[in-house]
Amino acid sequence: MADTRQAEQLATRVEQLRVELRDFNLQDLARRSGAELIEQAGGSGLRLNLLGRVVSVTLPGFLVKDHQNGESLPVVTQALVLYYLVTADGTPLEGRWVSFADLPDGRFYNQAFQGYTGVEVARHFGDDLQAFENAARKLGGQKVFYGDAAFAFQALPRVNLALVYHQGDDDFPASCQVLFDASTSHYLPIDVSAILGSMLARAIKRVVTT
Repeated sequence: MADTRQAEQLATRVEQLRVELRDFNLQDLARRSGAELIEQAGGSGLRLNLLGRVVSVTLPGFLVKDHQNGESLPVVTQALVLYYLVTADGTPLEGRWVSFADLPDGRFYNQAFQGYTGVEVARHFGDDLQAFENAARKLGGQKVFYGDAAFAFQALPRVNLALVYHQGDDDFPASCQVLFDASTSHYLPIDVSAILGSMLARAIKRVVTT
């Protein structure tokens, strides 16, 4: 029952975001978000990458679809992309990594966030650092120098995330943490940043490395 209510609330919020976006100038929206303006049979639209997947936002309804097959994406993905477009203000990336707790309002949710992101990734890969590295590269990650292994991902045109892995030893189990570019709050509210982090964690666990 609670899941149904949450789904209904999210669907309502998605419709509200679509209404908000109708008041935005399309060129300004593309400039601030880094999305690409496109012309298609039904009119103008936007195209952007979401964790390596190309998605399109069709106008005038601001429907978020898989760009390749034209299928409408799940409501959570719709919400994430629309929040990104509404929030984006064009601030340059800082090139400085921060934890979820260091984002505005992130500290309160940090323990839960770590539980369904970093903890799950570390549980999945265990001490197999090579498997983590192979999966990260297949997912499009670029190696950065933190921990025992770390990779940066362009999750959205102006939102970069990183996964930092620490291999376990006799005293401590393997651990992993999702980091964010310090500018992320200019593009996503904290709860949507959490959704994006969880999407990255799920995506790397799905990668087949053999």
